[in-house]
Amino acid sequence: MQDAITNIVNRYDVKGSYLDKFAVDQLSSYFKTGLLRIKVIQLINSKASFIVKEASAQLYSEQPELLRPGGNSYTTRRYAACLRDLEYYLRYASYAIIAGDTNVLNERVLDGLRDTYNSLSVPIAPTVRGIQLLKEVILQELSNENIEAEFFIVEPFSYMCRALSEQNISR
Repeated sequence: MQDAITNIVNRYDVKGSYLDKFAVDQLSSYFKTGLLRIKVIQLINSKASFIVKEASAQLYSEQPELLRPGGNSYTTRRYAACLRDLEYYLRYASYAIIAGDTNVLNERVLDGLRDTYNSLSVPIAPTVRGIQLLKEVILQELSNENIEAEFFIVEPFSYMCRALSEQNISR
């Protein structure tokens, strides 16, 4: 797993050049948000169960057919698997937030997901909506704590939604 710093340094190392103003500005921006990123991760860690529970409650309220016979969350086992997946998305988004880089999402979550979801006949639209709801719950919790960090919270969740939406994972 690489972070913003490693990615920037590696890019310039491959070119065999010194860091220019653009690279230094990127590094400076990352370091300026370091303490805020830590606060956000602390909030996510301390409220992870609540965040997943709230996002899933909203998802099932919006799409109750998921819980009915034939729905992808019907049966206790499938419901638990959906909650587990939401927790995975939340955890890996938190890694991307602290790293300041979305590459971890490709390495650990998105690569291979198409095959897995196709083999399990998992519909993508509710998954994408669940990820969006995770983001919305976090933003609300941050607002409740008077923590303004939307600019880097949105990125990993939007990245996952965009990447999943671009793939034709549905049946």
